[in-house]
Amino acid sequence: MLLNGAGTLFSLPLRKGSDTLDVVQRELAADFNRSKLLNQFKEAYSKAPYFAETFQLLQRIIDCKDVNLFNYIYLSLVEICRHLKIDAEIRTSSTIPIDHALKAQDKVLALCEELNVDTYINTTGGTALYDKGKFRSRGIELQFIKAKEFEYPQFFSPFVPWLSIIDVLMFNPLDVVQDCIHSNFELN
Repeated sequence: MLLNGAGTLFSLPLRKGSDTLDVVQRELAADFNRSKLLNQFKEAYSKAPYFAETFQLLQRIIDCKDVNLFNYIYLSLVEICRHLKIDAEIRTSSTIPIDHALKAQDKVLALCEELNVDTYINTTGGTALYDKGKFRSRGIELQFIKAKEFEYPQFFSPFVPWLSIIDVLMFNPLDVVQDCIHSNFELN
């Protein structure tokens, strides 16, 4: 989040547990103060041009009473897609009938084959994890997506890039954000 002209991290407090737990096994801390987090966003963005509609979105997400971390994150994705009018089916990989003991690239390939997809797009962070040749040999095109920088006015400070979608929504009308989502990236 943008706070006093600088990028500031925000996080969700988690209930203590082993570092080996999967996200679906994790829970939000019992003392997670949702009002405090909402107030941090209010303090940071209350004067932003699109604060009212974006804050309503944040309230729906942050006020979710489900303490399961996976469900909480899933709801946030659904709410953000709804807000942005992105008509996308979001499926949970654990519901897809594959060998879930598979890991990394093998699991992704199994998911792609089960869903009969011909293209798999991953962030550029996956370039070291996935082999285009292995995907190609199974009839799947592997592409990597990289967002282009998107600069916009943030109050009267120098622009701070690569903050969250929340920052983008606070300072831009919905149609501009939608256009950016559909065109402001490179595939390779």
